[in-house]
Amino acid sequence: MTPPPTGLLTSATPQTKTQPKSNSCGCSSKTDTTTGLDEKIKARIEKHPCYSEEAHHHYARMHVAVAPACNIQCNYCNRKYDCANESRPGVVSELLTPEEAAHKVLVIAGKIPQMTVLGIAGPGDPLANPEKTFRTFELIAEKAPDIKLCLSTNGLMLPDYVDRIKQLNIDHVTITINMVDPEIGTKIYPWVHYRRKRYKGIEAAQILHEKQMEGLQALQEADILCKVNSVMIPGINDEHLVEVNQVIRSKGAFLHNIMPLISAPEHGTHFGLTGQRGPTAKELKQIQDNCAGNMKMMRHCRQCRADAVGLLGEDRSQEFTKEKFMEMAPEYNLEQRQAVHAGIEKSQKEIQVVKEKVVETLQTTSLNNSPKILVAVATKGGGLVNQHFGHAKEFMIYEVDGRNAKFVSHRKIDHYCQSGYGEEATLDNIIHAISDCKAVLVSKIGNCPQEQLLKAGLQTVEAYDVIEKVALEFYEQWILETSSSPTQNC
Repeated sequence: MTPPPTGLLTSATPQTKTQPKSNSCGCSSKTDTTTGLDEKIKARIEKHPCYSEEAHHHYARMHVAVAPACNIQCNYCNRKYDCANESRPGVVSELLTPEEAAHKVLVIAGKIPQMTVLGIAGPGDPLANPEKTFRTFELIAEKAPDIKLCLSTNGLMLPDYVDRIKQLNIDHVTITINMVDPEIGTKIYPWVHYRRKRYKGIEAAQILHEKQMEGLQALQEADILCKVNSVMIPGINDEHLVEVNQVIRSKGAFLHNIMPLISAPEHGTHFGLTGQRGPTAKELKQIQDNCAGNMKMMRHCRQCRADAVGLLGEDRSQEFTKEKFMEMAPEYNLEQRQAVHAGIEKSQKEIQVVKEKVVETLQTTSLNNSPKILVAVATKGGGLVNQHFGHAKEFMIYEVDGRNAKFVSHRKIDHYCQSGYGEEATLDNIIHAISDCKAVLVSKIGNCPQEQLLKAGLQTVEAYDVIEKVALEFYEQWILETSSSPTQNC
Protein backbone atom coordinates (compact mmCIF):
# COMPACT_ATOMS: atom_id res chain seq x y z
CA MET A 1 0.00 0.00 0.00
CA THR A 2 2.21 2.77 -1.28
CA PRO A 3 1.00 6.01 -2.86
CA PRO A 4 0.15 5.79 -6.56
CA PRO A 5 3.15 6.31 -8.84
CA THR A 6 3.45 9.72 -10.42
CA GLY A 7 4.33 10.40 -14.02
CA LEU A 8 2.88 7.06 -15.17
CA LEU A 9 -0.53 8.18 -16.35
CA THR A 10 -1.11 7.19 -19.95
CA SER A 11 -3.82 8.27 -22.33
CA ALA A 12 -7.02 6.27 -22.11
CA THR A 13 -8.13 4.83 -25.41
CA PRO A 14 -11.01 2.39 -25.70
CA GLN A 15 -9.63 -0.89 -27.01
CA THR A 16 -12.88 -2.56 -27.97
CA LYS A 17 -16.23 -1.11 -28.93
CA THR A 18 -19.69 -2.37 -29.61
CA GLN A 19 -23.02 -0.79 -30.38
CA PRO A 20 -24.42 0.66 -27.16
CA LYS A 21 -27.55 -0.62 -25.54
CA SER A 22 -30.64 1.45 -24.92
CA ASN A 23 -29.70 4.79 -23.40
CA SER A 24 -32.21 4.67 -20.57
CA CYS A 25 -30.08 3.85 -17.54
CA GLY A 26 -32.27 5.60 -15.02
CA CYS A 27 -29.46 7.92 -13.92
CA SER A 28 -30.80 10.90 -12.05
CA SER A 29 -28.42 11.65 -9.19
CA LYS A 30 -28.64 15.03 -7.60
CA THR A 31 -25.38 16.70 -6.70
CA ASP A 32 -24.49 16.04 -3.08
CA THR A 33 -23.84 19.18 -1.09
CA THR A 34 -20.05 19.40 -0.92
CA THR A 35 -19.44 23.02 -1.86
CA GLY A 36 -19.32 25.76 0.70
CA LEU A 37 -17.25 23.86 3.27
CA ASP A 38 -14.88 26.19 5.06
CA GLU A 39 -11.17 25.46 5.05
CA LYS A 40 -11.15 24.25 8.66
CA ILE A 41 -13.76 21.59 7.92
CA LYS A 42 -11.93 20.53 4.77
CA ALA A 43 -8.74 20.11 6.79
CA ARG A 44 -10.58 17.95 9.33
CA ILE A 45 -11.83 15.50 6.71
CA GLU A 46 -9.12 15.56 4.02
CA LYS A 47 -7.37 12.42 5.33
CA HIS A 48 -10.45 10.62 6.62
CA PRO A 49 -11.50 7.89 4.16
CA CYS A 50 -15.07 7.72 5.49
CA TYR A 51 -15.80 11.44 5.63
CA SER A 52 -14.11 12.26 2.30
CA GLU A 53 -14.78 10.35 -0.92
CA GLU A 54 -11.54 11.70 -2.34
CA ALA A 55 -9.53 10.55 0.69
CA HIS A 56 -10.82 7.00 0.48
CA HIS A 57 -8.84 6.46 -2.73
CA HIS A 58 -5.59 7.13 -0.88
CA TYR A 59 -5.86 6.78 2.90
CA ALA A 60 -6.53 3.71 5.03
CA ARG A 61 -8.39 3.09 8.27
CA MET A 62 -8.35 0.42 10.94
CA HIS A 63 -10.76 -0.72 13.63
CA VAL A 64 -9.83 -2.36 16.91
CA ALA A 65 -12.23 -4.77 18.58
CA VAL A 66 -12.18 -3.84 22.26
CA ALA A 67 -15.91 -3.39 22.92
CA PRO A 68 -17.79 -6.73 23.07
CA ALA A 69 -20.92 -5.76 25.02
CA CYS A 70 -23.98 -4.13 23.46
CA ASN A 71 -26.96 -2.43 25.05
CA ILE A 72 -29.53 -2.81 22.26
CA GLN A 73 -30.64 -5.63 20.00
CA CYS A 74 -31.03 -4.96 16.28
CA ASN A 75 -32.93 -7.34 14.03
CA TYR A 76 -30.13 -7.08 11.42
CA CYS A 77 -27.26 -7.90 13.80
CA ASN A 78 -25.69 -11.14 14.99
CA ARG A 79 -22.25 -10.62 16.48
CA LYS A 80 -19.96 -13.58 15.79
CA TYR A 81 -16.28 -13.52 16.66
CA ASP A 82 -15.01 -16.44 14.63
CA CYS A 83 -15.66 -15.87 10.93
CA ALA A 84 -12.73 -14.16 9.24
CA ASN A 85 -14.38 -14.28 5.80
CA GLU A 86 -17.46 -12.23 6.67
CA SER A 87 -17.33 -8.55 5.81
CA ARG A 88 -20.11 -6.89 7.77
CA PRO A 89 -20.40 -4.72 10.87
CA GLY A 90 -20.24 -6.44 14.24
CA VAL A 91 -18.01 -9.29 13.07
CA VAL A 92 -14.50 -9.84 14.42
CA SER A 93 -12.07 -12.71 14.62
CA GLU A 94 -10.70 -11.94 18.08
CA LEU A 95 -11.15 -9.47 20.91
CA LEU A 96 -8.31 -7.26 22.19
CA THR A 97 -7.46 -5.53 25.43
CA PRO A 98 -6.76 -1.78 25.22
CA GLU A 99 -3.02 -2.48 25.55
CA GLU A 100 -3.09 -5.08 22.76
CA ALA A 101 -5.10 -2.70 20.58
CA ALA A 102 -2.63 0.14 21.10
CA HIS A 103 0.28 -2.15 20.22
CA LYS A 104 -1.53 -3.27 17.06
CA VAL A 105 -2.14 0.34 16.01
CA LEU A 106 1.53 1.24 16.38
CA VAL A 107 2.58 -1.82 14.39
CA ILE A 108 0.18 -1.12 11.55
CA ALA A 109 0.89 2.64 11.53
CA GLY A 110 4.45 1.72 10.61
CA LYS A 111 3.65 -0.97 8.06
CA ILE A 112 0.75 0.97 6.48
CA PRO A 113 1.82 4.63 6.85
CA GLN A 114 -1.19 5.86 4.90
CA MET A 115 -3.39 4.58 7.73
CA THR A 116 -4.74 7.82 9.15
CA VAL A 117 -7.82 6.81 11.15
CA LEU A 118 -8.35 4.55 14.14
CA GLY A 119 -11.93 3.64 14.91
CA ILE A 120 -13.68 1.65 17.63
CA ALA A 121 -16.91 0.22 16.31
CA GLY A 122 -17.54 -2.89 18.31
CA PRO A 123 -18.18 -5.71 17.95
CA GLY A 124 -20.74 -4.41 20.45
CA ASP A 125 -21.20 -0.73 21.25
CA PRO A 126 -18.15 1.27 22.37
CA LEU A 127 -20.19 3.31 24.84
CA ALA A 128 -21.55 0.14 26.44
CA ASN A 129 -17.85 -0.56 27.15
CA PRO A 130 -16.65 2.93 28.13
CA GLU A 131 -13.63 1.95 30.23
CA LYS A 132 -12.08 -0.22 27.52
CA THR A 133 -12.98 2.22 24.77
CA PHE A 134 -11.58 5.35 26.38
CA ARG A 135 -8.49 3.60 27.72
CA THR A 136 -7.68 2.47 24.18
CA PHE A 137 -8.06 6.01 22.86
CA GLU A 138 -5.86 7.39 25.65
CA LEU A 139 -3.02 4.99 24.84
CA ILE A 140 -3.14 5.71 21.11
CA ALA A 141 -3.42 9.50 21.47
CA GLU A 142 -0.34 9.49 23.67
CA LYS A 143 1.86 7.48 21.30
CA ALA A 144 0.49 8.31 17.82
CA PRO A 145 -0.81 11.88 17.91
CA ASP A 146 -1.26 12.19 14.13
CA ILE A 147 -3.85 9.40 13.92
CA LYS A 148 -7.46 10.57 13.88
CA LEU A 149 -9.70 8.96 16.50
CA CYS A 150 -13.21 7.81 15.62
CA LEU A 151 -16.09 6.29 17.52
CA SER A 152 -19.20 4.51 16.22
CA THR A 153 -22.22 4.08 18.49
CA ASN A 154 -25.92 3.34 18.50
CA GLY A 155 -26.30 6.57 20.48
CA LEU A 156 -28.12 5.21 23.53
CA MET A 157 -25.40 6.33 25.98
CA LEU A 158 -23.93 9.11 23.84
CA PRO A 159 -25.30 12.05 25.87
CA ASP A 160 -23.44 10.77 28.93
CA TYR A 161 -20.06 10.76 27.22
CA VAL A 162 -19.88 13.73 24.83
CA ASP A 163 -17.71 15.70 27.26
CA ARG A 164 -15.28 12.77 27.59
CA ILE A 165 -15.20 12.36 23.81
CA LYS A 166 -14.37 16.05 23.40
CA GLN A 167 -11.68 15.86 26.08
CA LEU A 168 -9.91 13.05 24.21
CA ASN A 169 -10.00 14.98 20.89
CA ILE A 170 -12.17 12.34 19.24
CA ASP A 171 -13.19 14.51 16.33
CA HIS A 172 -15.45 12.13 14.41
CA VAL A 173 -18.43 10.19 15.79
CA THR A 174 -20.82 7.96 13.88
CA ILE A 175 -24.34 7.27 15.14
CA THR A 176 -26.52 4.57 13.61
CA ILE A 177 -29.99 6.12 13.30
CA ASN A 178 -32.54 4.02 11.46
CA MET A 179 -35.70 5.88 12.44
CA VAL A 180 -37.08 9.05 13.95
CA ASP A 181 -40.51 7.46 14.43
CA PRO A 182 -40.56 5.02 17.37
CA GLU A 183 -43.39 3.05 15.75
CA ILE A 184 -41.00 2.14 12.96
CA GLY A 185 -38.32 1.52 15.55
CA THR A 186 -40.37 -1.30 17.09
CA LYS A 187 -39.88 -3.28 13.86
CA ILE A 188 -36.09 -2.89 14.04
CA TYR A 189 -35.20 -3.10 17.76
CA PRO A 190 -36.62 -5.89 19.99
CA TRP A 191 -35.19 -4.31 23.14
CA VAL A 192 -32.80 -1.78 24.64
CA HIS A 193 -30.99 -2.01 27.97
CA TYR A 194 -30.85 1.40 29.63
CA ARG A 195 -29.97 2.31 33.21
CA ARG A 196 -29.91 -1.34 34.29
CA LYS A 197 -33.37 -2.05 32.95
CA ARG A 198 -34.50 -3.77 29.76
CA TYR A 199 -37.24 -2.08 27.75
CA LYS A 200 -39.24 -3.53 24.86
CA GLY A 201 -41.64 -2.33 22.20
CA ILE A 202 -42.56 1.31 21.75
CA GLU A 203 -40.99 2.30 25.07
CA ALA A 204 -37.60 0.90 23.98
CA ALA A 205 -37.74 2.64 20.61
CA GLN A 206 -38.80 5.94 22.23
CA ILE A 207 -35.89 5.89 24.68
CA LEU A 208 -33.39 5.11 21.90
CA HIS A 209 -34.79 7.85 19.66
CA GLU A 210 -34.67 10.49 22.40
CA LYS A 211 -31.09 9.65 23.36
CA GLN A 212 -29.94 9.63 19.73
CA MET A 213 -31.41 13.08 19.13
CA GLU A 214 -29.98 14.41 22.39
CA GLY A 215 -26.55 13.00 21.55
CA LEU A 216 -26.59 14.36 18.01
CA GLN A 217 -27.45 17.82 19.29
CA ALA A 218 -24.68 17.62 21.91
CA LEU A 219 -22.09 16.66 19.27
CA GLN A 220 -23.02 19.71 17.23
CA GLU A 221 -22.66 21.96 20.25
CA ALA A 222 -19.26 20.39 21.02
CA ASP A 223 -18.09 20.93 17.40
CA ILE A 224 -17.56 17.20 16.82
CA LEU A 225 -18.24 16.03 13.27
CA CYS A 226 -21.02 13.47 13.13
CA LYS A 227 -21.75 10.91 10.45
CA VAL A 228 -25.11 9.18 10.64
CA ASN A 229 -25.42 5.60 9.38
CA SER A 230 -28.86 4.36 8.38
CA VAL A 231 -29.60 0.78 7.35
CA MET A 232 -32.13 0.69 4.50
CA ILE A 233 -34.71 -2.03 5.19
CA PRO A 234 -37.26 -2.40 2.35
CA GLY A 235 -40.85 -2.26 3.55
CA ILE A 236 -39.85 -1.04 7.01
CA ASN A 237 -37.88 2.21 6.89
CA ASP A 238 -36.99 2.75 3.23
CA GLU A 239 -39.52 5.52 2.56
CA HIS A 240 -39.00 6.86 6.09
CA LEU A 241 -35.28 7.53 5.48
CA VAL A 242 -36.02 10.80 3.70
CA GLU A 243 -37.58 12.06 6.95
CA VAL A 244 -34.59 10.70 8.90
CA ASN A 245 -32.32 12.65 6.57
CA GLN A 246 -34.22 15.89 7.14
CA VAL A 247 -34.23 15.51 10.93
CA ILE A 248 -30.53 14.68 11.31
CA ARG A 249 -29.61 17.57 9.03
CA SER A 250 -31.61 19.96 11.20
CA LYS A 251 -29.72 18.71 14.25
CA GLY A 252 -26.27 19.20 12.76
CA ALA A 253 -25.18 15.89 11.22
CA PHE A 254 -22.35 16.44 8.76
CA LEU A 255 -22.69 13.31 6.61
CA HIS A 256 -25.40 10.72 5.95
CA ASN A 257 -24.52 7.15 5.00
CA ILE A 258 -27.49 5.07 3.85
CA MET A 259 -26.39 1.43 3.76
CA PRO A 260 -28.15 -1.65 2.37
CA LEU A 261 -29.48 -4.25 4.79
CA ILE A 262 -27.33 -7.40 4.86
CA SER A 263 -29.75 -10.24 5.49
CA ALA A 264 -28.31 -13.53 4.26
CA PRO A 265 -29.92 -16.40 6.22
CA GLU A 266 -26.54 -17.93 7.05
CA HIS A 267 -25.69 -14.91 9.20
CA GLY A 268 -28.36 -15.96 11.69
CA THR A 269 -29.94 -12.53 12.14
CA HIS A 270 -33.67 -12.12 12.80
CA PHE A 271 -34.18 -10.45 9.44
CA GLY A 272 -32.12 -13.13 7.72
CA LEU A 273 -34.09 -15.97 9.26
CA THR A 274 -37.47 -14.35 8.58
CA GLY A 275 -36.77 -13.65 4.92
CA GLN A 276 -36.48 -9.87 5.07
CA ARG A 277 -34.75 -8.87 1.84
CA GLY A 278 -32.17 -6.18 1.35
CA PRO A 279 -32.55 -3.40 -1.22
CA THR A 280 -31.41 -3.69 -4.82
CA ALA A 281 -28.62 -1.42 -6.02
CA LYS A 282 -31.20 0.64 -7.91
CA GLU A 283 -33.42 1.03 -4.84
CA LEU A 284 -30.48 2.07 -2.68
CA LYS A 285 -29.31 4.64 -5.22
CA GLN A 286 -32.81 6.08 -5.53
CA ILE A 287 -33.07 6.71 -1.78
CA GLN A 288 -29.57 8.21 -1.73
CA ASP A 289 -30.50 10.45 -4.65
CA ASN A 290 -33.72 11.53 -2.91
CA CYS A 291 -31.69 12.60 0.14
CA ALA A 292 -28.84 14.22 -1.79
CA GLY A 293 -28.91 17.99 -1.91
CA ASN A 294 -30.10 18.27 1.67
CA MET A 295 -26.68 17.33 3.02
CA LYS A 296 -23.48 15.54 2.07
CA MET A 297 -24.08 11.85 1.31
CA MET A 298 -21.59 9.03 1.77
CA ARG A 299 -21.80 6.53 -1.08
CA HIS A 300 -18.47 4.74 -0.72
CA CYS A 301 -19.13 2.84 2.53
CA ARG A 302 -18.08 -0.84 2.57
CA GLN A 303 -19.89 -1.79 5.82
CA CYS A 304 -16.61 -2.75 7.44
CA ARG A 305 -15.91 -5.42 10.00
CA ALA A 306 -15.17 -4.28 13.54
CA ASP A 307 -11.52 -5.30 13.04
CA ALA A 308 -10.99 -4.10 9.44
CA VAL A 309 -7.55 -2.91 8.32
CA GLY A 310 -6.56 -1.15 5.08
CA LEU A 311 -8.17 0.92 2.37
CA LEU A 312 -11.95 0.89 2.17
CA GLY A 313 -12.81 -2.04 -0.05
CA GLU A 314 -9.94 -4.17 1.20
CA ASP A 315 -9.39 -5.97 4.47
CA ARG A 316 -5.91 -6.91 5.63
CA SER A 317 -6.97 -7.93 9.13
CA GLN A 318 -5.76 -11.52 8.65
CA GLU A 319 -2.23 -10.19 8.12
CA PHE A 320 -2.37 -8.79 11.63
CA THR A 321 -3.95 -11.40 13.88
CA LYS A 322 -3.06 -11.24 17.56
CA GLU A 323 -0.64 -14.15 17.19
CA LYS A 324 1.22 -12.22 14.48
CA PHE A 325 1.16 -8.60 15.59
CA MET A 326 2.11 -9.32 19.20
CA GLU A 327 5.40 -10.69 17.85
CA MET A 328 6.04 -7.53 15.83
CA ALA A 329 7.90 -4.53 17.16
CA PRO A 330 6.07 -1.20 16.76
CA GLU A 331 7.38 0.72 13.74
CA TYR A 332 5.53 3.98 14.22
CA ASN A 333 7.64 6.83 12.86
CA LEU A 334 6.00 10.22 12.56
CA GLU A 335 8.52 11.64 10.08
CA GLN A 336 8.23 8.66 7.74
CA ARG A 337 4.46 8.82 7.89
CA GLN A 338 4.51 12.53 7.10
CA ALA A 339 6.75 11.87 4.09
CA VAL A 340 4.31 9.26 2.76
CA HIS A 341 1.39 11.64 3.27
CA ALA A 342 3.29 14.35 1.39
CA GLY A 343 3.67 11.94 -1.52
CA ILE A 344 -0.05 11.22 -1.47
CA GLU A 345 -0.85 14.92 -1.46
CA LYS A 346 1.42 15.40 -4.47
CA SER A 347 -0.36 12.59 -6.32
CA GLN A 348 -3.75 14.09 -5.44
CA LYS A 349 -2.70 17.44 -6.88
CA GLU A 350 -1.47 15.79 -10.09
CA ILE A 351 -4.75 13.91 -10.42
CA GLN A 352 -6.72 17.11 -9.84
CA VAL A 353 -4.78 18.86 -12.62
CA VAL A 354 -5.65 16.00 -14.99
CA LYS A 355 -9.33 16.24 -14.05
CA GLU A 356 -9.42 19.99 -14.60
CA LYS A 357 -7.76 19.70 -18.01
CA VAL A 358 -10.29 17.11 -19.15
CA VAL A 359 -13.23 19.20 -17.95
CA GLU A 360 -11.77 22.30 -19.61
CA THR A 361 -11.45 20.41 -22.88
CA LEU A 362 -15.02 19.14 -22.70
CA GLN A 363 -16.33 22.64 -22.11
CA THR A 364 -15.37 23.45 -25.70
CA THR A 365 -17.51 20.59 -27.04
CA SER A 366 -21.27 20.41 -27.50
CA LEU A 367 -21.99 17.89 -24.73
CA ASN A 368 -24.16 20.10 -22.54
CA ASN A 369 -27.45 18.57 -21.39
CA SER A 370 -26.29 15.17 -22.58
CA PRO A 371 -27.72 11.98 -21.04
CA LYS A 372 -26.16 10.39 -17.99
CA ILE A 373 -24.71 6.89 -18.12
CA LEU A 374 -23.03 4.54 -15.67
CA VAL A 375 -19.59 2.95 -16.04
CA ALA A 376 -17.95 0.29 -13.86
CA VAL A 377 -14.35 0.83 -12.75
CA ALA A 378 -11.77 -1.69 -11.57
CA THR A 379 -9.37 0.05 -9.21
CA LYS A 380 -6.90 -0.76 -6.44
CA GLY A 381 -7.07 2.81 -5.15
CA GLY A 382 -5.17 5.98 -5.84
CA GLY A 383 -8.01 7.40 -7.93
CA LEU A 384 -6.80 5.40 -10.95
CA VAL A 385 -8.08 2.78 -13.33
CA ASN A 386 -5.36 0.33 -12.32
CA GLN A 387 -6.77 -3.15 -11.77
CA HIS A 388 -7.07 -6.22 -14.00
CA PHE A 389 -10.65 -7.30 -14.65
CA GLY A 390 -9.93 -10.78 -13.35
CA HIS A 391 -8.56 -9.49 -10.05
CA ALA A 392 -11.49 -7.22 -9.16
CA LYS A 393 -13.65 -8.13 -6.18
CA GLU A 394 -15.79 -5.05 -6.60
CA PHE A 395 -16.46 -2.32 -9.14
CA MET A 396 -16.79 1.36 -8.39
CA ILE A 397 -19.73 2.80 -10.30
CA TYR A 398 -19.41 6.28 -11.80
CA GLU A 399 -22.21 8.37 -13.26
CA VAL A 400 -20.97 10.26 -16.31
CA ASP A 401 -22.35 13.04 -18.46
CA GLY A 402 -20.79 15.63 -20.75
CA ARG A 403 -19.18 17.57 -17.93
CA ASN A 404 -18.63 15.30 -14.93
CA ALA A 405 -17.79 11.79 -13.80
CA LYS A 406 -19.16 11.29 -10.30
CA PHE A 407 -18.76 8.28 -8.04
CA VAL A 408 -22.19 6.99 -7.01
CA SER A 409 -21.77 3.48 -5.58
CA HIS A 410 -19.72 0.31 -5.41
CA ARG A 411 -20.81 -3.22 -6.20
CA LYS A 412 -19.20 -6.33 -4.80
CA ILE A 413 -18.69 -9.23 -7.19
CA ASP A 414 -17.23 -12.73 -7.10
CA HIS A 415 -13.55 -12.98 -7.98
CA TYR A 416 -13.43 -13.91 -11.70
CA CYS A 417 -9.96 -15.51 -11.83
CA GLN A 418 -10.50 -18.81 -10.03
CA SER A 419 -8.11 -21.00 -12.03
CA GLY A 420 -10.91 -22.21 -14.23
CA TYR A 421 -13.34 -23.18 -11.48
CA GLY A 422 -16.76 -21.66 -11.87
CA GLU A 423 -15.60 -18.84 -14.09
CA GLU A 424 -18.52 -19.07 -16.51
CA ALA A 425 -21.10 -18.75 -13.76
CA THR A 426 -19.05 -16.03 -12.07
CA LEU A 427 -18.86 -13.98 -15.26
CA ASP A 428 -22.62 -14.27 -15.67
CA ASN A 429 -23.04 -12.89 -12.15
CA ILE A 430 -20.60 -10.06 -12.85
CA ILE A 431 -22.44 -9.11 -16.03
CA HIS A 432 -25.73 -9.15 -14.13
CA ALA A 433 -24.26 -6.92 -11.39
CA ILE A 434 -23.20 -4.21 -13.85
CA SER A 435 -25.79 -4.71 -16.57
CA ASP A 436 -27.00 -1.11 -16.25
CA CYS A 437 -23.53 0.19 -17.14
CA LYS A 438 -22.31 1.11 -20.60
CA ALA A 439 -18.66 0.17 -20.12
CA VAL A 440 -16.09 -1.47 -17.86
CA LEU A 441 -12.85 0.46 -17.28
CA VAL A 442 -9.91 -1.82 -16.45
CA SER A 443 -6.13 -1.91 -16.69
CA LYS A 444 -6.28 -5.23 -18.55
CA ILE A 445 -8.84 -7.84 -19.54
CA GLY A 446 -8.58 -11.25 -21.22
CA ASN A 447 -10.09 -11.97 -24.60
CA CYS A 448 -12.70 -14.42 -23.33
CA PRO A 449 -14.39 -12.19 -20.74
CA GLN A 450 -14.04 -9.22 -23.09
CA GLU A 451 -15.98 -11.06 -25.79
CA GLN A 452 -18.71 -12.07 -23.34
CA LEU A 453 -19.04 -8.51 -22.06
CA LEU A 454 -19.40 -7.26 -25.61
CA LYS A 455 -22.14 -9.80 -26.30
CA ALA A 456 -23.95 -8.42 -23.25
CA GLY A 457 -23.61 -4.88 -24.61
CA LEU A 458 -20.82 -3.73 -22.31
CA GLN A 459 -17.90 -1.94 -23.92
CA THR A 460 -14.44 -2.39 -22.41
CA VAL A 461 -11.76 0.24 -21.96
CA GLU A 462 -8.17 -0.70 -21.13
CA ALA A 463 -6.21 2.14 -19.53
CA TYR A 464 -3.96 3.14 -16.68
CA ASP A 465 -5.04 6.65 -15.85
CA VAL A 466 -7.17 8.91 -13.68
CA ILE A 467 -10.67 7.45 -13.36
CA GLU A 468 -12.51 10.64 -14.28
CA LYS A 469 -10.28 11.19 -17.32
CA VAL A 470 -10.88 7.69 -18.67
CA ALA A 471 -14.60 7.89 -17.98
CA LEU A 472 -15.07 11.30 -19.61
CA GLU A 473 -13.02 10.39 -22.68
CA PHE A 474 -15.05 7.20 -23.07
CA TYR A 475 -18.23 9.21 -22.71
CA GLU A 476 -17.21 11.66 -25.42
CA GLN A 477 -16.64 8.78 -27.84
CA TRP A 478 -19.81 6.97 -26.72
CA ILE A 479 -22.02 10.03 -27.27
CA LEU A 480 -20.56 10.58 -30.74
CA GLU A 481 -21.25 6.96 -31.69
CA THR A 482 -24.74 7.15 -30.27
CA SER A 483 -25.66 10.39 -32.01
CA SER A 484 -24.36 9.09 -35.35
CA SER A 485 -26.35 5.85 -35.17
CA PRO A 486 -29.86 6.18 -36.68
CA THR A 487 -31.03 3.14 -34.65
CA GLN A 488 -30.25 4.70 -31.26
CA ASN A 489 -32.71 6.85 -29.36
CA CYS A 490 -31.07 9.25 -26.92
